Amino acid sequence: MQTINNGYRSLSLLVDLNRDRMLYFGAIALSLGAASWITTALGQALH
Repeated sequence: MQTINNGYRSLSLLVDLNRDRMLYFGAIALSLGAASWITTALGQALH
């Protein structure tokens, strides 16, 4: 049981440490998608 507890705490620590990295890549993906959508919308409006 102690091994399971230690494993859970280790996994929880890894998730906590990498959460900001996941948010960082998510924000980049979201901004690239928004930029693509805006570019497409402006391109169609200008033609």
